[in-house]
Amino acid sequence: MFIRSAALAILVGLTAPQLALAGDPAKGAVAFKKCRACHTVDEGVNRVGPSLHAIVGRPIATVDKFRYSKPMKDYAATAGTWDEEKLAHYLAAPRDVVPGTTMAFAGIKSPAEIEDLITYLKDPKAAE
Repeated sequence: MFIRSAALAILVGLTAPQLALAGDPAKGAVAFKKCRACHTVDEGVNRVGPSLHAIVGRPIATVDKFRYSKPMKDYAATAGTWDEEKLAHYLAAPRDVVPGTTMAFAGIKSPAEIEDLITYLKDPKAAE
């Protein structure tokens, strides 16, 4: 019984980062500098890109007063909500995830940097 429990704990531990990231919000704030030219984390403040305030758990392409591209609206219709896994995939290669997106950003190659960035986006004040 103990061996099965230990094996299950290891398996859950290996999949847990996909379910609940534990990155460093301070490092995520640094990573966010790559996004800052087009995005903010302030509620209701859009730039060239939509505000990323409360993005984790938010339905995709739903920020008020932001005009999303057709490819992003199409993606939203099938993908639903931004969770950590979808964000990680998108941040690594936006144009692969949403072909035709107007977002010019090439992506972040480091999984650790993506994890830190998502942790920051979940609670920007934690980086202070």
